[in-house]
Amino acid sequence: MSGDAPPHAGPPRVDGDRHLRIAPEDVVDVFVYVVVLNLAQQYAPQVITESFSMSLLVAVVLKLVLEAVLAVKGWARRRFAAARTPVGKVVGVLTLAVILPGSKLLVLEVVDVVFGDAVSLGGFFLVTALILVLLLARLGVRRLLAST
Repeated sequence: MSGDAPPHAGPPRVDGDRHLRIAPEDVVDVFVYVVVLNLAQQYAPQVITESFSMSLLVAVVLKLVLEAVLAVKGWARRRFAAARTPVGKVVGVLTLAVILPGSKLLVLEVVDVVFGDAVSLGGFFLVTALILVLLLARLGVRRLLAST
């Protein structure tokens, strides 16, 4: 990973032999998410995962959901930047205004559907803080590894 290269944001790759290749930074992201989730569980009583194994599964689900949300947000930003008319700009702003809080609700809903009562990430504001910390920790670790 070079310092100038953008972080990996694509789906897992399939090589010529049709084997699934998961990028190393994706694995590191999941490990960072596990650490952050377990720290959140320790310091925020509303965050509940019944076991370490469960927190690992939650981290994988969060990685998938957050990658999808980041891709949609990137698409919306590009559409906003490319808009030439005031109506296009307003639609772009409204799209981003829906995506930002909607992504937190999506995370809560997906975790609830997949894990039920075995996992709780708290409410909207706690999951917002958790996602911010997840993304900042991910960025910090990626920068740390890129500098070595």
